[in-house]
Amino acid sequence: MSIQEEITSVCRRFSIIGNSPALIHAIERAVKVAPIDLSVLVTGESGSGKEFFPRIIHNSGARKHKKYIAVNCGAIPEGTIDSELFGHEKGAFTGAISTRKGYFEEADGGTIFLDEVAELPLTTQARLLRVLESGEFLKVGSSTVQKTDVRIVAATNVNLPEAVAAGRFREDLYYRLSTVIIDVPPLNERGDDILLLARKFAADFSEKYLTEPISFSEEAQHAMTLYRWPGNVRQLKNVVEQLALFNAGEEISRREFIDALPTPAREGAEGKHVPYADRHSYEQEREFLWQTLFAMRAEISELKGALGLADRHGDENQSAGGGRPALLPRLAPRQASAKDLLAPEEELLRMSTDLTSTGSGNDRIQAVTAADPLTLEEAEKEAVANALRRNNGDKKLAAEQLNISQRTLYRKIKEYGLD
Repeated sequence: MSIQEEITSVCRRFSIIGNSPALIHAIERAVKVAPIDLSVLVTGESGSGKEFFPRIIHNSGARKHKKYIAVNCGAIPEGTIDSELFGHEKGAFTGAISTRKGYFEEADGGTIFLDEVAELPLTTQARLLRVLESGEFLKVGSSTVQKTDVRIVAATNVNLPEAVAAGRFREDLYYRLSTVIIDVPPLNERGDDILLLARKFAADFSEKYLTEPISFSEEAQHAMTLYRWPGNVRQLKNVVEQLALFNAGEEISRREFIDALPTPAREGAEGKHVPYADRHSYEQEREFLWQTLFAMRAEISELKGALGLADRHGDENQSAGGGRPALLPRLAPRQASAKDLLAPEEELLRMSTDLTSTGSGNDRIQAVTAADPLTLEEAEKEAVANALRRNNGDKKLAAEQLNISQRTLYRKIKEYGLD
């Protein structure tokens, strides 16, 4: 069976809907690593579907006839997590009225899925590292070493390298878990998969509850692809089921879709989401950052006029063809999304306050507008650096302001040495 046939078979078996290159790439990695007994780390945002990949790995490998146990590490209290994972002896602690097997003993020969692995306490991380290295563990309250043969697949929505740097996660455990990394793309990077999933969820709801099916207008579909979906596939399913319940048999309009979103999140459906780009092509991201820089320059030009900070000799210099170049014009009307790319009003107000509160405001504006033409890479680096500076290094806020994913922002920071 070819790899493409295996991927198709896996998608059919686990009811995975989607054709985006990033999703297919993740499934392909899961299929290829399944027969090889290596530890796997699945990364991705909450609600993106990470839980499918441990099952794909287990069911496509040699352990498929053994036990598969999924453990949510974030849902178990710190005081009992060791007992849950490794078991305990009778009398090991108050309430231990009998000996109990832990998940690693129960799953011997099979697979354990450790979801939210970043939530494990440091002491438990040390125990887990020993299991990964030698297959040995101790029950709580026991001095007898036991052996287990399990395959570990872990998942997290936390940036583990950052957690390692902050001392919240063991570096040696990170490298043991991440022998193979599978990155599950967020829904807003999967393009038309959003519409495929919406239709599937609507059809499933209609079939399950015997209601009239709903459909989506073109405007509603466009809004769905623009929205950022912070809750990913889980959120999309909830929104579609809500619409299917209260609008059975109707065509969903753009307004009805937006009204079904959480109130603070509705702005994202109004057209501020970065267009979907192929996983292996970053041209649209570069174009967006380039346009953002030009838009910011245009706004600074307006601020200069409003605050009376324009260069006295600017007109003469420009008319003579010398001195600093004329300010770039606003983006052409054909770029309908340009309005959404401009800096927020509150940010412009802060910029104007900074300019009037210091004696070097005019020099600062001239430094921006009179600079030599930037290359595409320089403009992109400047936009990223400014976003980080405005948000005091908060990468989440900076990514939201640039309308790019945090994953992309981290890559840009590393690429341009901004860390």
